[in-house]
Formats: sequence, structure tokens, C-alpha cells
Amino acid sequence: MKVSVAQIGSRKGDIPENIRMHKACIEMAISEKVDFIAFPELSITGYEPELAEELAVDIDDFRLDKFQNISDLNNISIGIGVPVRTESGILISMILFQPDQDRKIYSKQKLHADELPFFIEGHEQLILTVGHAKIAPAICYESLFGAHSENAKTLGADIYLASVAKPENAIEKAYEQYQRVAKELALTVLLSNSIGYCDNFLSAGRSAIWDSNGALKATLESESEGILILDTITKEVTKKTISAKL
Repeated sequence: MKVSVAQIGSRKGDIPENIRMHKACIEMAISEKVDFIAFPELSITGYEPELAEELAVDIDDFRLDKFQNISDLNNISIGIGVPVRTESGILISMILFQPDQDRKIYSKQKLHADELPFFIEGHEQLILTVGHAKIAPAICYESLFGAHSENAKTLGADIYLASVAKPENAIEKAYEQYQRVAKELALTVLLSNSIGYCDNFLSAGRSAIWDSNGALKATLESESEGILILDTITKEVTKKTISAKL
């Protein structure tokens, strides 16, 4: 089977345009017979904490129905980054669409101090089954803590998916952590980072894949939009980049 991560530059608060960008990447993945594709943190709105109250959606928001339709028609699972409104507050979430199944949600369990005024924490780890793979989502800050990946391993994950919005001054630390996770826990690690301006920083891109021995298999450039695809059987990685903006 094939799993992939996307790297895009979301437009600040422009949900219709960002959905269009997601669809373009998903269509590229479908053409490569990908089984699962994931996007960066808060990819549908852009990473904009101060706009979270305005931009947050309900988990069953009709604007997201098109992802379920694409999933059903093309037998592909899709993970998108969304701020989700609940009675208790707003969650930094990944909504997951799988063929002919109800939507699933994973919400960030450990927030950075800067996020606490705008969001609440999730409380449960999701393990997503796609074909023979068991995928554990992690959203940005929490993925830097060993306890998170160790819990994912304990729950049976074999792929650790880090969906992030990280600037250049944080990406090297992240690379070190994800290589350590891959090598010490024998987990394949997928990193999906955004590019362009997010909140008050420039996101660094450099989305990547590490194999379960800790070897870095491939990366995307810091300003490229595109996808990385891993064949979990052959271990081969395919890079598909987009030279112009989506």
C-alpha cells in the first residue's frame, strides 16, 4: 500500500480556496494510487490561532462533504487539519475520511503555551487502520514529547504521522526527534509541514519520511508544494512537486 503526506501553503482564513488546494493534492495522490494522504496542522484554515473562534467548524460541516465523496469514489483515506468547535471549546484537530465510513477525529492532546488562550486539549489517541497499516496521528508540539510516540507504539501503531506548522528555527529539533522515534521505536515516521506565513512566523516546509530504522528517505524543499509517497511494501519513496502555486 501507499501512504503520503502533503506540503501546502494554506491561505489565511480562506476555507474555499484551501479546500481547492487540498483537492489538487488529493487528485495527484489518486493518480499515484495512494491509499492515505495527510495534510499539515490546521491546513483548511491556515495556522491562525487568533482567528480560531471565527474559523472553527463543526465536525459535520457540509463544506467538508466533498472529502468524503472523494474518499468513497477513489478508495482513499484523507486526513485534513481543522479547528473544531465543541461545547467545551475549540480543538486543533485532524478530521479523517475513509471510504464508506463515518468521519473520525483526532485532536491535539498537548498544547503549546501560546495556544492555550485559543484552544482546549484533546484527551484520546486515535489509531487509524488503513489496509495493513496502523497510523497514529500527532499534531505539532505534542510530537516532540517521547511519551506521545511511546503511547502510540504501545497502542499498536506502526506509522507515526506528525502534522505540523513549524518555522525554520524549530524544524531541526523536530528532525532529530522524528529520527529518534523511528529508530528507537521501529516506527515509520511521516512529517507533513506547511509553507508560507502562519500566524506570526514563516513555516519551513521540509516535509519528510523516515523508515523504521531511522533512515531519512526523502524530503520536500522549504518552498515547494507537493506530496511525498511511501510504498510500505517496497519502501520506495516518490516525490511529486508543483512548480507553481496550486
